[in-house]
This record gives sequence, structure tokens and C-alpha cells, in this order.
Amino acid sequence: MSVSKTAAEASAAGWRAQADESLKRLASHRDEWARLAVAGRIDYLQECRKRAHDCAQRWVEESCRAKGLGLKTPAAGEEWSSGPWGLIFGINAYLDSLREIEAKGTTTVPRRDVRRRADGQVIARVWPHRRAERVALAGLRAEVWMEPAVTIENLAQNMGAAYRRQPERGAVALVLGAGNVSSIAPMDVLHKLLAEHCVVLLKMNPVNDYLGPIFEDIFDPLVRDGFLAIAYGGPEVGEYLAEHAAVDEIHMTGSDRTHDAIVFGTGPEGMERKRQNRPRNLRRMTSELGNVTPMIVVPGPWDEKDIRFQAENIVTTKLNNAGFNCIATQVLVLPESWDRSGALLDAVRDIITQVPPRPAYYPGAALRQQTVAEDHPDAEIVDGRAENGVPRTLVSGLDSSNTEESCFRQECFSSVLATTSLPGTTTAEYLRNAIRFCNSRLWGTLGASLLIHPATIRKLGPVFEDAIADLRYGTIGVNIWCGLGYLVAQAPWGAYPGHTLDDVQSGIGWVHNTRFFDRPQKSVVYGPFFPFPRSLRKGQATMLPHPPWFILHRRGHVVTRELTGFEFDRKPARLRAILAAVMRP
Repeated sequence: MSVSKTAAEASAAGWRAQADESLKRLASHRDEWARLAVAGRIDYLQECRKRAHDCAQRWVEESCRAKGLGLKTPAAGEEWSSGPWGLIFGINAYLDSLREIEAKGTTTVPRRDVRRRADGQVIARVWPHRRAERVALAGLRAEVWMEPAVTIENLAQNMGAAYRRQPERGAVALVLGAGNVSSIAPMDVLHKLLAEHCVVLLKMNPVNDYLGPIFEDIFDPLVRDGFLAIAYGGPEVGEYLAEHAAVDEIHMTGSDRTHDAIVFGTGPEGMERKRQNRPRNLRRMTSELGNVTPMIVVPGPWDEKDIRFQAENIVTTKLNNAGFNCIATQVLVLPESWDRSGALLDAVRDIITQVPPRPAYYPGAALRQQTVAEDHPDAEIVDGRAENGVPRTLVSGLDSSNTEESCFRQECFSSVLATTSLPGTTTAEYLRNAIRFCNSRLWGTLGASLLIHPATIRKLGPVFEDAIADLRYGTIGVNIWCGLGYLVAQAPWGAYPGHTLDDVQSGIGWVHNTRFFDRPQKSVVYGPFFPFPRSLRKGQATMLPHPPWFILHRRGHVVTRELTGFEFDRKPARLRAILAAVMRP
């Protein structure tokens, strides 16, 4: 006698069968992809690049609709820059490297862009690398700091190892996509395909699975030929795929709790396995898992205009994407004895109230904010206009010595900003205290930012770069949000090296890294302290006015839309449109 299946059972059987079929097809093509010549990979990328440009408008429209943003409002600029622009820029960076590999057998860094610190650590400048970009983007740059064993003499031998001897056998990678920033999932896919020679099953996050059909269109050549597949569904689908016999390795962007559930399991048994470091899932696992992100304010001769400019910088790092970024600033570290700390916080409050409210589209935001508010009865509701009941919240004056402080140990992933103050009889002493606090008190090692006046950098001399060296974070921003390092695809993006499965914190491994550095330690991005034209009067050679990524820039959506087009076609006419929009904040 046959027993009819329930609708739920039939549905489960349907997605399982589809997943099985996708993985079977990927496995049958994995060796073909691993052996594919560089020229073939370039062809695929070129076609996907064009398709990304063709899909850009639809991509942004869908993202704005889902996040409750107006398509013609400045907030839409965030969806352009962290969506289609980020992917097209990343593809172009991969193409630059693959063409160099095709011509020379490996990637290189021009000798003029490599320097060595006094302690011998090698640093390579990776962006901007074209002459015209260096002029136009003066004051902005990105560096990659190498592990200590890398020297100037052996740097070339520590680049592009993946292409000096491509594997004969391939692997099937499961990529568990992020739900917040729309270019994360496709960029993670490209890393597994191009840096690790894997075919990929991308599991979309339910928060932004509306982008799945767009990604299917963009990557259609790879899907068509059996090198990529896209799956949908909730946690039960992810769990099934992570345990599937056809999956060789896993990469995820998300929370450490999800990571631990995959690696060790759940409940008391999972906790005990983690305690003993006995993984249940033995597949290779790489990850990017967020951060309690600090912004260190270094005292110096800031005037009122500096206070205002840097306050908007701070608020941007908190409220970009409504606060749903894994490196949104969570702890503002202030100098205890600096007489401008109060003025800076007042400016931060004022700018927060000027930022239009946005829906809290990411699940759980209200509960996370409420938990912080209940734990801190004196928390300040700076702006209660936010939709979905998640007000912008400031928790001031936290005790830096409190090892149990939740704002130091848990990522809030909402519009909560905390502050703490640290002592220091000199600027150098304060900076050492701030670095020690961030390294030892705050959870995670993904990213950190510093704000420091150029005169203070000159006064500190080598002490300042020593401070950068001592910060144990994967990406560090100097006078710029460390989150901008995510968009510079030439730079590695990931946690500081050294985490283990049983103490994973911000994750294990790198993505992006389009120059294919084999042994990077951290990425450092720099921005100008002053906007143009004040920068010229202050002796800084930068032409960047009110940065278009700043939260109050009124034409950020125009700038980023035109930048996306320019990244694709390089038409000079677009430069005029970009310049006009940038100069009209």
C-alpha cells in the first residue's frame, strides 16, 4: 500500500532532488574547471562582466525595493557601490591579474610600489595602480602588509602560487551567501572559482534571495557550462548542503554561531565538541564572520571644520546600509583627556538626526537594539524616527576595563554606537592603550579604523606606523572607514590570520585578493583627513571634496551610478558627469 506524501514532504523531496542534481552536475565538471587555461577563464569573466553591467539597473532597483530605499535618493548610492560597481570593479581586477599571468606566468607588483618597514615587514601598494587614477584619487590608497617571512627578494615567489601549478583535480565548494551586502556572494563565488579552482554551489541567503535570478543572469555562462549553480531555501537547505557527500569544502559569510553549528553541531553535544575541538564536519571551512568594530580617535589640533567632517565620517561608518554591515563601527574609542571629545560627540549626535530614517530590513534588529538598551538603562535614543521600531542608540562612557561588557563582546548588527574613553599622558601612550584595548577587549579581528590629524602623524613619526603594525585586524582604515577596504578587490579581505575552528572569531582565510598574494597579513587603506579645497590649504595633495560615500552627500546615487558605468566602459564623457556630481555635495 502506498502512502501519499504531505505537501511539506513533497516540497522537501523536491529541493533535495534539485540540490542532488546540481551537485552531481558540478562534480562532473570540477576537473574540467581546474584544468581550464587562463585564456578560457578570461573569456568567461569578460562575458560575465558585460552581463553584470546589463543587469546593474535591475540589481539596484531590486535592492532598493527590498530595503525600502528610494531609487533616486542618496541612499541608493550604497546599493550601486556595494552591488554592481563592486562586482564589476572586482571582475576588472581579476582580469588585470589573469592577463598578467597569461603573459608572464604570475602576478607582480612594480618595485616602486613595494617598501620595507624598519622591522623588515614588506608592504605592497595595490591601489590605485594606474597613473591617471593616482592623480585623480590622490590621498586614497590601499596597501597589503605581508607576513614576516616574506621579503622584498622573495615577494614574487609568494604571489600567484595557485597559477604556477594548477591542479589536475578540482573540488566542489559550497558558498553560503551573505544577506546584507549584495556583492559579497558573487565576489565570494569568484574567489573560489579563480583563486582556489573550485566549482561552486552558491546558497542564497533568504534575506536577499531576490537577487538570485539576477546572479543567474550575470553568471549564466558559468551556470550553463556546469561550473556554478545557485540554490535557495532556509537553514534546513544549508544544513543539508553542508553535510552533502558531494561538497568538498565550505565558505560562509555570516555569524560565528552558524559557523559553529556547521562545524561542531548544535546543542550540548555541539558545545562539547567545540570545547574538545572535535569537528563533526571535517570539510575545509573558510569564513568571514563579522566584528565588534572600533574607531580610534587620536587627539590632535582639530578645528571646528575637522570636527564636523570627521563626525560625518563616523556616522557614515555606523549608518551605512542602516547599520547592517559586519564592519559597522560599534565602539568609538576616545582620548580621556582630549578637550574636543565632547564637541565631536555633539556633532555625531547632530548628524545622526539629519540622516533620513531607513527600514530595519535585517531580521532581529529590533531585538538586538532592545537588548542593548535593557543592558544599559542610561542608553540615549539619539533619533527615534527609524522605521520598524529600531531607533538610533548611543551608549556612552563604557568602562574599558569591563571584560563582561556586551558591547565589547557581541556584534550588535544594528544602529547602536557605543563609546569608551582611555587615558594617556601623551598621544603615543594613549595610542598604545587604544591598541591594547582593541586587541584584547573587543571581539573579532576583521576591521578597525583610526582618525588622526596629519600633524599628529608627523609628530608621532615611526610610532604611528608601529601602531598600525600592532593592530591585529585584517583590514585597517586610516582616516577612512575600514569598510572601504572591502571594495578594493586587489586587497585581501578577511580576519587577521591565526584563528582556529574552535576560536574562530571573525573567521579563517581571505577572499578578494585579486593580486593573489600567498601570505598576506593585513590590508591598510588610507583616506584624506581634509576634503578639497581645504586639503590644498592644509598641504595635502588631494582633489576629493565631500566624499560621495558620506552619509549626507546629496548626490551619492548619481556619482556611484556613473562610476558603475565608467568602470565598465571607461568613456571620458562619464568623467564629466562624475565630476559634476562630486562637486555638488
